[in-house]
Amino acid sequence: MIIGVGSDLIDIRRIAKVIDRHGERFLGRIFTEAERAKAERRAKSEKMVVATYAKRFAAKEACSKALGTGIRRGVWWRDMGVVNLPGGRPTMELTGGARERLLLLTPAGHAARIDLSITDDWPLAQAFIVISAERRIDE
Repeated sequence: MIIGVGSDLIDIRRIAKVIDRHGERFLGRIFTEAERAKAERRAKSEKMVVATYAKRFAAKEACSKALGTGIRRGVWWRDMGVVNLPGGRPTMELTGGARERLLLLTPAGHAARIDLSITDDWPLAQAFIVISAERRIDE
């Protein structure tokens, strides 16, 4: 069963301006260490690095919408991080208030699953999230 859906579209140039203006303060406040490492591995061009950050920013916005809170009510930027599963599929790893909110949304006897799609086509980055609850097999 679907328990939340969220999407976000952002202009990559907006993220570039914020990084230029606030640099490390912005990056440290918004992105997890894993997200920052992923962006830096793409440092072949500045455009690729910024697009990587923009996609992850959009994913956080989409996730906060799917959780039904936005970036408030205990759900903060670094509580949500884009990670890739072993096969490469992106998903969100939630901690802190975002994790607590997810647990509140997930019905008893179910496990939450977060499906994430992220893409970019200069100058736009987009993310779409579906949070679903799947019945646990062990029950």
